[in-house]
Amino acid sequence: MSATHPVLDVRDLVKVYGEGEAQVRALRGVSVTVERGDYVAIMGSSGSGKSTLMNILGCLDTPTSGQYLLDGVDVSRLDDRQLALVRNRRIGFVFQAFNLIPRTSALANVELPLAYAGMKAAERRRRARTALAMVGLADRADHEPNQLSGGQQQRVAVARALVTAPALVLADEPTGNLDTRSTEDVLAVLDRLNHSGRTIVLITHEDDVARHAKRLIRLVDGRIVHDEVLRGGTTAAVLA
Repeated sequence: MSATHPVLDVRDLVKVYGEGEAQVRALRGVSVTVERGDYVAIMGSSGSGKSTLMNILGCLDTPTSGQYLLDGVDVSRLDDRQLALVRNRRIGFVFQAFNLIPRTSALANVELPLAYAGMKAAERRRRARTALAMVGLADRADHEPNQLSGGQQQRVAVARALVTAPALVLADEPTGNLDTRSTEDVLAVLDRLNHSGRTIVLITHEDDVARHAKRLIRLVDGRIVHDEVLRGGTTAAVLA
């Protein structure tokens, strides 16, 4: 895709669950643009809509109405098979629970998205080793998840997210299961990745984690109420 496209271009997203009196409006007209190389934290309390927004951004759910362009592609119009391809090739996921396969080496875990894409083994292995080196775990390639600390497991998950060279790294509470030291290690990796040009959207409820981002978006009751530049700018834009 041309670098002139924003990585994320979300326009008036609405998500409604249920019907009648049981109807819940999880998102109420959310619009946001994320440029290439940005580092955005999305915050909100339980019920704010941040999980729903994350699921839509990750192509795990579809909006009731509105438009979502990912790297210039209108994913609102894609069928399930096309959405699966987008998830595998354009989005790198990092989840709170690591989601690594046990009794399988770190290298094999990182290779997995490339295996799904049908890449040959030698190239898969080369790219997976490069991704592990990027997160500082080149010397742990043959270790299984139970032989790694929580922070190391999450860094393997970050390497797996990077291995397809995605347009977007989407991290959902990536430090939620980690102690303070491991949290610092994982955030340092994300910071370095952003400095090298990666686009990162981070979902978090922790202020200390959000401060690593360049921009902070707050959701309340399905609406963006605050969109603030944290670094590289000084003006806070509060959206009523």
